[in-house]
Amino acid sequence: MFPENPRFAGELRPDSALRARTGHDHAPGLRPAVSGLGGEPVRSGEPRLAGVLHASRFAQQGHGVVSGGRQHPPGSRSADGSDVGQAGGGMHHGGLRFDLLPPANGYAWWYVDGLSDDGEYGVTVIAFIGSVFSPYYAWARRREEADPFNHCALNVALYSKRSKLWSMTERGASQVHCAPASLSIGNSAMRWTGHALEILIDERCAPVPRRLQGVIRISPQALCEQSFDLDAAGRHQWTPFAPCANLEVQMRKPHIEWRGIGYLDHNHGVCPLESDFEQWTWSRSSDGESATVFYDVEPRNTPPRSLALRISRNGSVETITAPPLVALPGTGWGIARRARADSAPEASVIRTLEDAPFYARSLLETRVHGSRGRVIHESLNLRRFSSRWVQCLLPFRMPRAIKMT
Repeated sequence: MFPENPRFAGELRPDSALRARTGHDHAPGLRPAVSGLGGEPVRSGEPRLAGVLHASRFAQQGHGVVSGGRQHPPGSRSADGSDVGQAGGGMHHGGLRFDLLPPANGYAWWYVDGLSDDGEYGVTVIAFIGSVFSPYYAWARRREEADPFNHCALNVALYSKRSKLWSMTERGASQVHCAPASLSIGNSAMRWTGHALEILIDERCAPVPRRLQGVIRISPQALCEQSFDLDAAGRHQWTPFAPCANLEVQMRKPHIEWRGIGYLDHNHGVCPLESDFEQWTWSRSSDGESATVFYDVEPRNTPPRSLALRISRNGSVETITAPPLVALPGTGWGIARRARADSAPEASVIRTLEDAPFYARSLLETRVHGSRGRVIHESLNLRRFSSRWVQCLLPFRMPRAIKMT
């Protein structure tokens, strides 16, 4: 049974690290190490919530941003000659970590997507610390250095062939708790068990209010612990934790259950995306044995950079030759879409999943190196996001919780 107000008990996030970076101590955000399930002991409630944190694991692992060993992956050039992002050497997660704190004006997010085996359903979940697409965070940064923990959100999007449900409510530091193996934002939470990432969802849709409650579980076939710089200075990094994973969706509100192939990655950075990038496109596909990922970024002041990777189900990473970028039809908001494919006729849009003024998520069908498959694809235009008129529109889809501190 899904708990009404899931809470993960455990150690408090190390406020000294955050205070050194932001100048705030966040005392109002401290929570007692007890369950929020109506006052019951932790172990008497939902059994998945028991034993979330392990003190020995916390003590053995260091804090701070991911190491930037700057080790190039083999064959680090794409087909068009642009620089491939550099791998961050010496990166040891011990599984996912939620206590690597971003600095002021920085961000971290954990991204999950998946499609059902029958092609009927899809899901995307993104947990943000320092929500990169938040108009409130952007406005706060214009005034002074801003605390990313005052701008956190769990974005949930459920897709079917007939409908779409969306939620993304921004919350402040008092409603956020980080620990090595867990992250809670409002009434929702993520927990890394050592074998799977469990996401407990308790959100409300916007702009039409509707309850979203349920559990999503993504089980990596293997963990990939190699990270890549998205910019020349190494200020933005990406880690494709689980390009090949099994996904289970068990929603209570609305009642939806399905299984399929999922994907999990992590991005973090020390400054806003729009400070360093004009736009990017990203895509991933999976055949069950391996995943193919293309990441094409257009920095503001340096040449374009591209990643073309094949990641096997055992977590090994291979740099591959990238096929050409081909143009796709633009979105209703005028966002240009391009995708990697053997040729222009070999790429088509099956469905536009998200059509926003600065962002599009799409389901494509492409042929790459002679193999045809379905592709999750995103196009991000950060010039458009930075415009005042777009940021004034966003609160209708991204409401902010009243209680922020």
